[in-house]
Amino acid sequence: MILELDFNSDTSIYLQIKNKIIKGIASGNLKVNESLPSVRVMAENIGVNLHTVNKSYNELKSEGYLNIDRRKGAIVADLPLKKDNPTMNNNKQDLELLIAKSYLSGISKEEFLSLSDKFYNNCGVKRYE
Repeated sequence: MILELDFNSDTSIYLQIKNKIIKGIASGNLKVNESLPSVRVMAENIGVNLHTVNKSYNELKSEGYLNIDRRKGAIVADLPLKKDNPTMNNNKQDLELLIAKSYLSGISKEEFLSLSDKFYNNCGVKRYE
């Protein structure tokens, strides 16, 4: 798995890695119980410090998207997560902020809902329903 990162972005590298892995899981490109490259291999493949990849993997683990086993490495967790988990509550807060930003930037409710529907359907979420 090689991720394309934008080294000129204002978004930190560890966050770009984390977000790309989340999108990969949601789209079905990464399957439940699939192993990710080791921290060292991932870092070498994308040309970043191994601590950067380690931070991404650890946050993904703490949010419930990955399991980390000393022998097997990072593995996509059994998803979707159970209801009322801390990640769901954080995502609801993030969504509330995103809606406020969208409103303030001039995106209508109809456009927001249309875009949300499009992106939600493109994530492959139907396999989790």
